[in-house]
Amino acid sequence: MGCVSVATATPAREPAERIEAAGERSLSPFPEGWYFVASRDSIRKAKLLQKTWMGQDIVAWCDDTDRVCVAVAICPHLGSNLGPGAGGQVRDGRIVCPFHGFEFDVSGQCVATPFAEPPRTAQLRVFPTREVLGMIFAWWGLDGRPPQWSLPEDPPTGADWSELGFRTLRFPGHPQETTENVVDLAHLRYVHGYGNVDRVEPVTVDGACLTSRFNFRRTRTIAGFVESVFDVSATAYILGLGYSLVQIREHTIGMDARLWVLATPVDGIHIDMVLVGQIREIRRPKRPIVGLGFLPVSLRGRIMNQIILSAQKQDVLQDIVIWQRKRYRSTPALCRSDGEIGMFRRYCRQFYSDQGTSALHSGRRSAGDQPRDRGA
Repeated sequence: MGCVSVATATPAREPAERIEAAGERSLSPFPEGWYFVASRDSIRKAKLLQKTWMGQDIVAWCDDTDRVCVAVAICPHLGSNLGPGAGGQVRDGRIVCPFHGFEFDVSGQCVATPFAEPPRTAQLRVFPTREVLGMIFAWWGLDGRPPQWSLPEDPPTGADWSELGFRTLRFPGHPQETTENVVDLAHLRYVHGYGNVDRVEPVTVDGACLTSRFNFRRTRTIAGFVESVFDVSATAYILGLGYSLVQIREHTIGMDARLWVLATPVDGIHIDMVLVGQIREIRRPKRPIVGLGFLPVSLRGRIMNQIILSAQKQDVLQDIVIWQRKRYRSTPALCRSDGEIGMFRRYCRQFYSDQGTSALHSGRRSAGDQPRDRGA
């Protein structure tokens, strides 16, 4: 998959940083972009899903034609919360306020009330949505402005690709600092013990899309007892700070995989990091044991997907130890091995603005605030 051609976004209207007492700057907690809400399956299962997203209390539901709506969970009538905890429900594809029974369709418009004609001004604040392989993303536009770029179309898929697997962790952090890892190849060697980490070609930027290609070798233990070296080529496509897709080719097995790394601000301090994995069917593994050649073909991709997601989760847990204790340095003392970190930060400027004021977090996180595994 190539990176979609996108136009450079016009400047956002929230400040990227603020000056702190010590002379450093802290990042604005809600940069503009597309951010993960939930899988379509989880919305269907919940019927009415409620969560904190980008500092907002939101609800998400599907109507009778399976269209998804993501909206602020406050009724414009008299301010009732629309979430299931307050008694909100979905009826005939419409969300129904528990206070006076106002009904809203997936456009956010009030279309019925029990006692009178629906007021035309009764409109939920809804967020533009985009779906990728059953993953629902919503657009966070500063000052409510519309999407400035699009997410890519679904990558090629079919019966030869496994179902998506999910791992979710919540911890104090910021999506810019977590996404910076895609150009910080030195940390792959030092923190995670990767070997032979090499940049294949220079990092490229096309509007809101950054592409990073690199190779590495990694020793892993499979099934708890088989230690093996993996030879990997990776291409990472970054579209804003909430959407990262890594296309992976493992050469010693002959395996193709996809890994999405989706960092979504929760409340201005914490982020939810969702790891989503998918493996292509492994028909003739070059290494039968490591490639699970002793299993039926139908099981190999599914089991390998869980193995890889668990390994990636362990890498993230190693990073979290650092992320949740670090302070953002707006003027870092970089060395030659830091590669494209300066370029990455210039790329990030388009998701903020240098003008205006906003509520910003302090830039310091509690070392005792431990990550929470939130399951699938």
